[in-house]
Amino acid sequence: MNEYLVKDLLTIRNGKDHKQLGDGKYPVFGSGGIMRYVDSYLYDKPSILLPRKGTLDNIQYCDSPFWCVDTTYYSEVNTSLANPYYLYRYLSLLNLKGLDSGTALPSMTFDSYYQIKVSLPSIDIQNKIGRALYQIDQKIALNTRMNAELEAMAKQLYDYWFVQFDFPDENGNPYKSSGGKMVYNPTLKREIPAGWEVSQIVDILDRVESTPRLTTSEYLSQGKYPIIDQTTDIYFAGFTNREEAILYQYPAIVFGDHSCAVKYINYPFARGADGTQIVLSKNKNVSIEYLYFYIMGINIGKGYARHFGFVKDYPLIIPSKSSAMLFKNSAEKLFTKMMQLRLEIIQLTHLRDSLLPMLMNGQVIVE
Repeated sequence: MNEYLVKDLLTIRNGKDHKQLGDGKYPVFGSGGIMRYVDSYLYDKPSILLPRKGTLDNIQYCDSPFWCVDTTYYSEVNTSLANPYYLYRYLSLLNLKGLDSGTALPSMTFDSYYQIKVSLPSIDIQNKIGRALYQIDQKIALNTRMNAELEAMAKQLYDYWFVQFDFPDENGNPYKSSGGKMVYNPTLKREIPAGWEVSQIVDILDRVESTPRLTTSEYLSQGKYPIIDQTTDIYFAGFTNREEAILYQYPAIVFGDHSCAVKYINYPFARGADGTQIVLSKNKNVSIEYLYFYIMGINIGKGYARHFGFVKDYPLIIPSKSSAMLFKNSAEKLFTKMMQLRLEIIQLTHLRDSLLPMLMNGQVIVE
């Protein structure tokens, strides 16, 4: 292993304002992630993106042309000494919060980064490990993109059938466009298909419940059941083997009380934070897939306004049994594939994170 300071391996550059740029294909990175896409780029080589302000533990990597704003530094990597992806993963393991400059908003200076000590193997070994880790991350990214496309397909079908009301009629033709009968509903103050009803969301619920809170010590790096936690996007925070923490009835909708997050889950899981609510439908004409997209379409603001208590009294359109079941069957197939991909993401993420320290300290080698 060779000892370096980060200043030997990186030249750190400031990000720039993006407001004057037009829309385009190049990502703009802030300290929290991609903010938008623009028509120009700031740098076009593999780069480690280091937070300047805000979320100090969100180190990012980009190997295609990009722009970054002034809350984020980008770096030029000395590739004769460091493999950019290996070094990115190495720095991601470090706890940088102790290097905070001490201002009201967490922030980092050039010098704070430059003085970090780094131990690296030879560049050949770095390249081998970097390639292995990169391939895992590429598969995770591919699964994530596929999931987004699958959900977009389900959402498009929902919009076509239940927003535009062009679900298939008895002859297989789009209902409203083919002259299907529409009836004015005074509650919604608009027309809906004849024979459809309007209720309140709370009236069709089987129950709303919260599973037991888990302490931090109960979060496992691997186990039987993934833990759902309240982050910006409700996602997997770890695992547990506690049977009593599991919701056995699923699929279900999971709500965060302060994260603006609403998720559809269709396999056993455990909740790990207070305020997360589990929503289950009991009306056969309102599948959980239909209810998920319906709730996602309610525009009632953010923050605590997305807590389920704020939407349960919202009016709900109850479609005909035939159209509801036809949508459920189609959407279920897409969501099942999404869940398979999401579970694979969990497994790959665990593989990467468990391999990472062992690869870097030589316990495991890449042939």
